[in-house]
Order: sequence, then C-alpha cells, then structure tokens
Amino acid sequence: MLLKKEIAQQPDVIRRLLDDGEAATAAAAAAIRAFDPVFVCIAARGTSDHAAIYAQYLFGAALQMPVMLATPSLHTVYGRPPDFSKALVIGISQSGQAEDARAVLHDARAQGALTLAITNYQDSPLAGAAAYHLPLLAEEEFSVAATKTYTAQLTVIAMLATALAVDEEMRSGLKKLPGLAKESLDLCEGIGDWAKGYRTMDRLTVLGRGFNYATACEISLKVKELTYIASEGYSEADFRHGPIAVVQRGYPVVVVATQGKAFATMRDIFDMVAEKGAQTLVISDDDDLLGDATQAMRIPGAPEWLSPIIAVMPGQVFAMRQALARGYEVDKPRGLSKVTITE
Repeated sequence: MLLKKEIAQQPDVIRRLLDDGEAATAAAAAAIRAFDPVFVCIAARGTSDHAAIYAQYLFGAALQMPVMLATPSLHTVYGRPPDFSKALVIGISQSGQAEDARAVLHDARAQGALTLAITNYQDSPLAGAAAYHLPLLAEEEFSVAATKTYTAQLTVIAMLATALAVDEEMRSGLKKLPGLAKESLDLCEGIGDWAKGYRTMDRLTVLGRGFNYATACEISLKVKELTYIASEGYSEADFRHGPIAVVQRGYPVVVVATQGKAFATMRDIFDMVAEKGAQTLVISDDDDLLGDATQAMRIPGAPEWLSPIIAVMPGQVFAMRQALARGYEVDKPRGLSKVTITE
C-alpha cells in the first residue's frame, strides 16, 4: 500500500528538507529582503491551496506581511491580471504542472514582481516560471492523495518564514520537527482500531482555527478524496455563522485544537457541538479535551505555528483507515489523477 508508506515517510522528508534545503531557503530569503515586497500573493490549487492558507497565517503572525490568495481566472480567463509590481508572488504546486498558477507567476514576473515557486520538481513549468525555486525534496509521490508533499510544503513555508524572521526560537523549534512528526505518527497506531466504526458515516465536518484552519481544510479534502463522502472544513468562527445548524445527535465532527492562542475558541466550539450530541473526533495535545472526546487522536505538544505539520497526520491516517474499512482503493481513488491541470 503506497499511501501508507508515503504517510510514514514524512519525518524523513522533513529531516531532508531541514538538512538539504537550507541553502536555497537562505537565497530566497535574501532576495525577498532585498526586494522588500509590499505584500505577498500565493497561487495554488487543491492541497497546495491549504499550504497557502498556512502561509497566510505564518507570514502574517511572524513577519506582519499581508498575504492574499491569487485569483488565477483573472489571468487565464479574463486576461486582466492585477498589479503585482511591488509583490512577492509565490506559486505552490506539488507537480509544478498547475498551468493557472504558472500564468500568475508569468504575468507577475513580467510586471517586475519577485517570483518564487515551491514544487517537487526542479524541471517543472512552474519552477521554470519563477526567479527562485524551493524544492520539496519529497522524492516521487505515487498515491493520488497528497500526504508527504503537503507536509513538505508546510515545512518549506516554515523554513522560509524562519529565515526571514531571523528568530532563534523559531529555528530551534524547526530542529525538533522531524522527531515531533515521528512521534505524531507513532501515536496514530490506534486509529485503525476505532475508525472502522465510522465506515457508514456519509458526512463529516472538520473544524480548526488560526494556523490549523489549513489543517481542517486539508483533512476534509483527504476524507473526500479517499472515502467519497460529503466532508467540509471550516474555521470554527465561520462554522458558528450558520453551518452549526447541521449538527445533531450522532453527527461526526473532527475538532483540531492544539494548545496556543486559538485553543480557547476551539474548546468552546467543542463544548457546543458536544452538547448537541455530536460524535467528537479530537486531534489535540490537551489532556482534558482529549479526555472529553468521543474519539481521541493525540499529537505531541509543539509550538502553535508548527502544529499544522503534525496535526494533519492523524487526519491522513483516519481518512486512509476509513477508505480501507469501506473496501476502497486508497492509492488511486476513483475519478482522480495525480496531476490535475487547471487553466
């Protein structure tokens, strides 16, 4: 089973990035400092879009850099690209084949923007369109559902933010990341014992906040890709504005709640859905919250800004175990291909 192997490879990929990706990251950071962008724009689709959401929070919190997500249709459909002449424009794509993300970088570079690509392939079109390229160093990923390339994307973003912040505390946290990733996967061993009990569920909500809003979106996507059920990821703040009405007794809700500034609001939304009788599947490093959950998915304690890299791993394993319990093909889900080209 390729997916299981690739999930297990994540600590090694993270370690390889920290060891071998530092020089490229330092060069990109130096160029960004010299260019001094007014804002950042990120072009991405699918899983890579969730990495972009993580970058919005991390660049904002650590660097006070405003980050927007690109609207590629303005480039490829309407032919009216925004003015990126004073921006850092980043394209994120596992394969580097995303044509609309490439178009955003092409137009931005022509306008004088500083451009950066984050991909797994040095010779990809997206990498070729950018002035700088940060490789994921994840080796080949064969399963359609992205796992190790996603956490590699988050790690590259964390490395770049750390290099730009010149923050020793952040640098120290990064060094611990491979060990935290391994511990997180070790703690996932028990998920298969209870995940099969949810094999008849036909809908799921995943909630996060702040840095882990990206995690909620990514776990929801993995569940959709592998089990074909209606799954939605929300910021808990948005969930309160209407969608919470769908929760009733027995409704499954994944709550991603790591210790940090967003924890109090996540604890509150947990209490709200639990009171409604929801099945609460909790990813957390907080003992009290895990003890109150219907099903607990423990992760090791980590700085909040790094927690999305390890918090997504139980979600990956849960989605895989759900697919296996339903008898589905996990490496090649129906109707999907490894490379999706949007224009």
